[in-house]
Amino acid sequence: MTDRSARARHRRGVLLMLGATLCWSTAGILVRNMDLRDSWEITFWRSLFMTVFISGVLLWQYGGKVRERMRAVGLPGVLAGALWALMYVCFILALGHTTVGNVLVLSSIAPFTSALLGALFLHERIALRTWATMSLAIAGICVMFVDSLGRGGMLGNLIALVIPIAFAVNVVILRRAHAQVDMLPTLVLSGLFSMAVALPFAWPLEPTARDVGLLAVMGTVQLGMGVLLMIRATPHLSAAEIGLLAVLETIFGTLSTWVVVGERPSAVALAGGAVVVGALVVNELLALRNRMADEAEEAVREVSGAGH
Repeated sequence: MTDRSARARHRRGVLLMLGATLCWSTAGILVRNMDLRDSWEITFWRSLFMTVFISGVLLWQYGGKVRERMRAVGLPGVLAGALWALMYVCFILALGHTTVGNVLVLSSIAPFTSALLGALFLHERIALRTWATMSLAIAGICVMFVDSLGRGGMLGNLIALVIPIAFAVNVVILRRAHAQVDMLPTLVLSGLFSMAVALPFAWPLEPTARDVGLLAVMGTVQLGMGVLLMIRATPHLSAAEIGLLAVLETIFGTLSTWVVVGERPSAVALAGGAVVVGALVVNELLALRNRMADEAEEAVREVSGAGH
């Protein structure tokens, strides 16, 4: 592959990932503009529209082999789908009890929870830089929780913390099983699971026509299209680059909800959130620098070997 071709692929990956974060960041605006306030019903409709959208993509991509692709995910895919469903449910429930900014910041610490559970259950080594940035993130989270004590957002913050923990458990299960799971069938399963959980609590369904429109956008664009763009970006970017660009969801989501809806986090929550996001950015930048240094060293070795 030529350097120009590699740069073009990388640029395409960055643009796709930026599109994904923009899609994800609309969740707060959409939820806050609904007349519907039942978190369970919002979860049900969002999951329904996402499932229909991803099922359409699955049919377009695999045609008559859809059933075969669904069966191929096996038990790891089913477990991954269940954990994604848990994340969907907790995300919407948390939005009902705390600010959009808090939910996005707490959800964004998934790289740290994954590293921690990987060390505990897979005996993976955590780099010193990750321990340092993780400590900063924990300090920021503590500040956010202290702030929530006087503002009634503690429950929402606790629910939001389930999201990165569920993500980390998913990563550990897949790594331990050495499983490669096809994302599209797994997303369909996750939508079905979350609908099954939410429907008993959401019944009877009473959305207005306007809410159905917003929920359709939320399921197809905010969640479905966002994940689809991320899947398309993955082959063109490193894990560190994806992690770094994903942080933009927190920034875009918090700012857009603040500007459009007027939901301004408290100064203390903003300070705590800034510490968490800063720690994430520093960690991913250091990981990216290390990767680039390793690639440069490998290139030098290859050139030296060719010279002999």
